[in-house]
Amino acid sequence: MEVYLDGKFYPKMEAKVSVFDHGLLYGDGVFEGIRVYDNCIFKLDEHLERLEYSAKAIALKLPWSREELSRIHIEACKRNGVANGYIRTVVTRGVGDLGLNPNNCKSPSLIVIADGIKLYPAEVYTKGIKLVTAATRRTNVAALPPMVKSLNYLNSILAKIETLNAGFDECLFLNDQGYVAECSGDNIFIISKGVVYTPTISSSALGGITRRAVMEVCEDLGISCKEVQMTRYDVYTADEAFLTGSAAEVIPVTEVDAREIGAGGAGPVTTKILAKFREKVRKDGTMIV
Repeated sequence: MEVYLDGKFYPKMEAKVSVFDHGLLYGDGVFEGIRVYDNCIFKLDEHLERLEYSAKAIALKLPWSREELSRIHIEACKRNGVANGYIRTVVTRGVGDLGLNPNNCKSPSLIVIADGIKLYPAEVYTKGIKLVTAATRRTNVAALPPMVKSLNYLNSILAKIETLNAGFDECLFLNDQGYVAECSGDNIFIISKGVVYTPTISSSALGGITRRAVMEVCEDLGISCKEVQMTRYDVYTADEAFLTGSAAEVIPVTEVDAREIGAGGAGPVTTKILAKFREKVRKDGTMIV
């Protein structure tokens, strides 16, 4: 396996960053998680755009063009034989010192890792998963905009620890006002009376690429999809629910806080959306050629 790091591809064990890198010292940087399906890098351009926006939001100037970044991602997949897998793209502020001042970092560092991915078991996509509400609240939008995919994921990790300790795989994340934001690493959708709903970005939810793709799928299928302020009551009383994310894809939710959602498995609307989504990911993106 070879990893791209600052202009070169290195064998996996030789790809190293400095201990003075601000990404390591302070979580100062941004990232993307991108899926590859049958030699199609799903929505690569949209992922790179979000990477650029995240960097701009934290005043981190990227010296690479969109075309350069795209070529690097394609080459990373080719070198590692990744026709179906996952790409992790990381941009750090770069090497600095033991102070917070970002101006002491002379140039950003770019890391691109293309590899396989450990998926959820196949039965999860039919049987679904159970959620529990985390006591930890999602970071307020005034502290850190949810659209910034920063390297500081401690907020999500703390919620994940709670979730695992409670015996669950994923949690429901609330914002500081008590509205549903998302999950520790995925967006959430519910279906009620034939209409699909998902929390607004202003509710501290990440504007996920897969989230957006599912909204496009709903439009293609003629299913109404709305962004709303969502409460746990809305989730508890939903006919169906599912999670979305680059790694998760579309996963049915069958229980939240011991309240059964639907009939204990993937509902008909969720099943239809997942099938259409799996068609979309193999053609909506950049081909590895």
